[in-house]
Amino acid sequence: VDYFCYLSADSPDSVAAQAQRATAAGYSVFYLKVGVDLDLELAMVAALRQAIGAEGKIRIDANGAWSVAEAVRNLDAFDRHQIDFAEQPVSQDPIRNMVELKQKVRVPLAANEGLWRLADVWEVIRARAADVLCFSPYWVGTLAAFHRLSHAAANEGLAVCRHTHGELGLMAAASHHLCLTLPNLLIGNQQTAALMDGDILTEDLPIAKSPVWGIPTGTGLGVEVDFSKVEKYQQAYNENGQFLPYQPEMFDD
Repeated sequence: VDYFCYLSADSPDSVAAQAQRATAAGYSVFYLKVGVDLDLELAMVAALRQAIGAEGKIRIDANGAWSVAEAVRNLDAFDRHQIDFAEQPVSQDPIRNMVELKQKVRVPLAANEGLWRLADVWEVIRARAADVLCFSPYWVGTLAAFHRLSHAAANEGLAVCRHTHGELGLMAAASHHLCLTLPNLLIGNQQTAALMDGDILTEDLPIAKSPVWGIPTGTGLGVEVDFSKVEKYQQAYNENGQFLPYQPEMFDD
C-alpha cells in the first residue's frame, strides 16, 4: 500500500522544498490544504508541480470552503496544474452540491465530509456524488463496515482513499490490513506516522519514513505495543490533558 506526503501550507518556496525532500524519500502523492487564499494556493501548487515534475500526483482539500460557483472557477484554475483529485470542494449538505459540481468540472472529486455515518456513505455511492471516497473506519462504525462500503463503492466503479484523523500505530496497522484487501484502493493513502514525534509501538511503522508498507509478517496485526510508552503518554495526558489541534487563542481577534 502506498501512502501520501502531507505538505504544510506555507510559502511556494517552502512547499517546493518539502516536496523535493519527500520525492527523494520516494513519495509520489502530495496533499495540500486549500480554501483560504486562492492566489497563494495557486502559487503553491504551481511551485509543487515544478518541484515534483509531471509524474507526481497533487491532491488538494478545501474542506467544503467554496460555493459551487466558486468551486467551478477555482478548480478550473487549479486544473492547469494537473490535479489528481480535489477533496470536498463544497459543503456536503445538500448532497446535490457535489453532484452538480461533478457535472461541471474536469478535476476528479473526492468526498470526505459527509462520510461520517454508514448511511451517509451509501447515499454518496448511490448518488455517484464523487469519484473517490476518502473515508476511514472511525465514523462508519467498524472495520467491517469500512470494508463492506469500500467493496460496494468498487461495484459502482468508485475508488477509495483511506482517510485518517490522526492515529497511533495500532489503528494504522488495523486499517492497513484492510487496505491490502481492497480492489479499488488508490495510491497515496493518508497517514500521520511520518508527522508524529512518537508512538506506542516497540518499532516504528514502515510509513514513518517511507511511503510504502507491504504485508506485515508479525503475529496478529504485525505490531507490538510498548507498554512503557503507553505509561509515558498516560502520564503526559494526566499532566497536560487532551491534545487539541486548534487552541482557543488561535481564534482570538
